[in-house]
This record gives sequence, structure tokens and C-alpha cells, in this order.
Amino acid sequence: MTQPSVPTPQPEHAAEQPRPTPLLVLDVVGLTPRLLDHMPHLKALGQSGSRAHLGTVLPAVTCAAQSTFLTGAHPSEHGIVGNGWYFRELGDVLLWRQHNGLVSGDKLWDAARRAHPGYTVANICWWYAMGADTDITVTPRPVYYADGRKEPDCYTRPPALHDELTERLGTFPLFHFWGPGADLVSSRWIIDATRHVNRTRRPDLTLCYLPHLDYDLQRFGPDDPRSLKAAADLDAALAPLLDDARAEGRTVVALSEYGITRADRPVDINRALRRAGLLEVHTQDGMEYLDPMASRAFAVADHQIAHVYVRRPEDLEATKAALDGLPGIERLLDDEGKKAHHLDHPRSGELVAVAEPDAWFTYYYWLDDARAPDFAQLVEIHRKPGYDPVELFMDPLDPYVKVKAATALARKKLGMRYRMAVVPLDPSPIRGSHGRLPL
Repeated sequence: MTQPSVPTPQPEHAAEQPRPTPLLVLDVVGLTPRLLDHMPHLKALGQSGSRAHLGTVLPAVTCAAQSTFLTGAHPSEHGIVGNGWYFRELGDVLLWRQHNGLVSGDKLWDAARRAHPGYTVANICWWYAMGADTDITVTPRPVYYADGRKEPDCYTRPPALHDELTERLGTFPLFHFWGPGADLVSSRWIIDATRHVNRTRRPDLTLCYLPHLDYDLQRFGPDDPRSLKAAADLDAALAPLLDDARAEGRTVVALSEYGITRADRPVDINRALRRAGLLEVHTQDGMEYLDPMASRAFAVADHQIAHVYVRRPEDLEATKAALDGLPGIERLLDDEGKKAHHLDHPRSGELVAVAEPDAWFTYYYWLDDARAPDFAQLVEIHRKPGYDPVELFMDPLDPYVKVKAATALARKKLGMRYRMAVVPLDPSPIRGSHGRLPL
């Protein structure tokens, strides 16, 4: 038989473990040392604390960089090889997925909770937020109606936070977050949501994503006065959040996923593969759609890198030959090159194309604009088989583009289906890009 256990006596006033210093991490997309000269509040933050050079990963794009920040691992380990990739098991190209289950590895908050049980985390608009083991989540999530309409909204955990934020701040401004109307309004909403969550929930760690610099630096280039004004405007909008953090005793870390450099040379990588007889399309109602399952080779364009998927090993040399000498491609990474750059993951393409410093990759695969799919002129980040920065513009060559937009908006307000077909098919307006490693 066994004796009943006797509880160990505890001192009457056992010392509680001190809580960690609360932390606010600002992901200021596109921030560079040069832009800090136009951002006095953020610059003062660095001067009063510390400042260091931060390297990035290949590809230097949002989803890959954020996943590295939060896991401390390379894309070869966490599996986020870009903002999207070809899902071989589905036969489909998918970008901007939101489930955190796609990100492999231990997360920052897992390590924090081992050191500090009960450690609380708020994620305000960092990517792969849904399904993450955070205490508080706010992330863009439109309403997709059965009739095809898409309306602004967000997803939150706990669910009650949705109405709380909407009543206080208004509906999440989706059409100011991406598209021709993308501007400071979205970052202001995110800043205000972050302030509210910090004030009412007091998480130990708050992650805050600020996209504003991403817009004008791609539209106009990093040296344009409008881009420098965007930096100053964002800095001014940040001031109240920084004041709050100081009053709350929060340590603030401001970092950036990448810097945007001048790039004004589009590279039609998929058109080159099609002309070589490697990329296949299928046609419906006069519109051409990429057929990735039938293609011998095709590329998923993602800013200044492109994953090139080659269906059969015997087509690898033909694919290299089709891209060899294509103006704007600096190099093609094979298995050895991918391993050297920590991109050797099953989700990566058989080849990875890296653009020259002033170039970037389009996703275009049609050879005649009259055969382009109707989604090509829409803001359609989930249907396009590659990233399309031209969604930041209204078509400058269409004299009726504003009339079309107004008509679509009127139909929307009447609750009718509408098509906001205002995006140009000409990539030439773009003046900035990112994705390759700095020189």
C-alpha cells in the first residue's frame, strides 16, 4: 500500500515571477535608413535606444520575411517560399493564404510561453494570422457574398473584438489596404486598432503591420517626393501609438521586411515559356487561363523572384534554354543555388529566377490582351497566378476609367453585382520593387 502524499509547505508570501517587459513590434514595410530621415518620430526612437542593420531572406517578400522573423528559420525550414506558390497536390497556384498551419516550426510566442507561462500575444495584421496560437488576432478578411460581391471586413479572435473595433473605428478599410485606392487610411485603422487592443487587453507582445510605404514606393519609386511624403505621413500617424507605448512602459521594436529599390523594367517570364512551347493555356468564352497541370513549365511571379515549376525532369534543360538570355533575368537558381540561398524546399520551383536590380517579373501569360482573362483588370489577388503590382493603378490609357469606377461603385451601393475593371494591362507604370537580396 502507499501513503497519501503530503503537500510541501510553501512560504506565506512566495515571490511571484516578474512579468516580462511588454513589447510592441512594428513591421514598417519598406522602411530603410534613408527613409528614416523623413520620419522624425521613428528616428528618435532609434536614437534613444539602439539601431542595427537587419538582413533579409530570399525572397525578400512579406510572407517569407515575416515567417523568418517569427520562427528564426529560413524558408527552407519554415516552408514559406514566397507570397504564394504552386500547390502541386491541388494543381493550382495560390497566393496570400491565411492559415498559420502553412508555417512550419516553433513560433516566437511558443518560446516566450516556455520562459513565461501565460505570456499573451496580439497579432494586428501580420500575415498567416488565422489559426495561429495567439491570444488576440485582427486580420483582413473580406465578406465574399454568394452573388460574387466582395465587401470590406476583418476577422478577429476573440470574435467579439470584431464588433468592438468596427463600432469604434468603422469597417476595416479593405480598399485602402490594397488596390488603386491604397493609402494611409488602412495604416491609420491598424494603428488605432493596435492602440485599442494594447489599452484594453494589455498583451505582453503586440505585432503591428504597417503597409503604407509599400504603395507609393512601388508606384513612384523610392526617390520620388511622393514616396518621401508617404514616409513623413506614416511617421506622423504613428506618433500617438509611440506615445502610448512610452506611457505603458512598452519596449518598441521597429523593423522592415525589405527595402524597395527603383525598378521599371518588367520581365514577361511566362510569355517566354509560352513562346517556347512549355506553358499551356485553356480557353473559355474567348479568355485564356493558365493550365498549370498541363504545362511543361510555368512561373509564379513574385516581385523580383519567380518560382519556375518544371513538370518533368527531361524538360529542365529546355526550360533553362527558354529563359537563358531573357532580358531582366540575372540568374537561375538550380538545386545547388536554392540550397545556397536556403530555398531548397518542396514548395519551391525546380528553378528560381532572380531579376536584375532594375527589373521585376510580371505574371502575364497571354500573348494578346484581347485574350486576357477578365480578372486581369480587377484587383484579384487570389485568382491571379502571380503577384500583380499594377493593381495599385487605375488604367491611365482608358479615358473612361473613372466613369467605369463610378458606375461600379453605384451598382455596389445599390447592392448589385459589379466589376471594378480598372486595372491596366500595361506594366510600365511601376517604378519600385523588391524580392532579390540587396547588392
